[in-house]
Amino acid sequence: MGLFSQFVRRPQGVWARKALFQVHLWVGIGVGLYVLIISISGSAIVFRREIARALWQLPAVTPSGPLMSSEQLSAAAIKLYPRLMVVSIAIDNPNRAAIVVMARSASPGERRRERIFDPYTGKDLGAVSPDEPRFLSWLVSLHDDLLADRTGRAVNGIGATLLFVLCLTGAVIWWQGSSRWSRGLTIRWRTGWPRFNWDLHSALGFWLFLLVLMWAVTGSYLSFPSEWSAALDAIRPPVHNSSEQSFADVITAWLSRIHFGRAYGTTVKWLYTILGLVPAALFITGAIMWWNRVLRKKVS
Repeated sequence: MGLFSQFVRRPQGVWARKALFQVHLWVGIGVGLYVLIISISGSAIVFRREIARALWQLPAVTPSGPLMSSEQLSAAAIKLYPRLMVVSIAIDNPNRAAIVVMARSASPGERRRERIFDPYTGKDLGAVSPDEPRFLSWLVSLHDDLLADRTGRAVNGIGATLLFVLCLTGAVIWWQGSSRWSRGLTIRWRTGWPRFNWDLHSALGFWLFLLVLMWAVTGSYLSFPSEWSAALDAIRPPVHNSSEQSFADVITAWLSRIHFGRAYGTTVKWLYTILGLVPAALFITGAIMWWNRVLRKKVS
């Protein structure tokens, strides 16, 4: 029986799989805490803008005459920004500034511009830019650079690369053989705790493999953007004196968008918030498996 045939039928006896299992185990142990931190902090900051906005108060204004109507405020905004149209106006409190939302068109996908206006004078008071609470800024820094600026960003990139290794080795050792492969797809609820934990680890790894792999790849790009851009430019060099975006610009913009998921609406944000905890769940279930198989025997 050839090596490939043996792997397809009974992979447990293949030495390469055993080696990859050890790589998966020790890499998982080595970066487990990192994965836990990145997973939880990433889920926590998906709605960072909405949280900051909810905790932010509009600037106070001094009443000076009658409150402008929506039509009057809209006319004042269009006078200052003639290339834009007013999408919506919000005046929730007569003692606070109004929010005027503008865009080039009424298309749902059109980029919106939010400005603050004095509802008594029609004066433009600036862009809507709520300050993030300190705990949110701290979480963002923890997720982006592990609170260590450039050094932390580099460590983050290494961690993302090792998460990529975990994904690939996990995909190989997930395969249990042609007669038993379907066991890794489901969770058997009526079984012992160790088996349930194993099923959970295996099923999560299978069904959400591409999502975790995507976060590993895009996390690497966000940590090493210059290196990624240089590599993509080498694959397809940019055309000089061209108004079109280069291949590198298109790919890196796409990598950034899918990593955060903010550009795809509220539903996707909620999915990212929940599914962002999957790497943490994989680490926890993997750690429990390690305890059951190795550590508990040594301790007892």
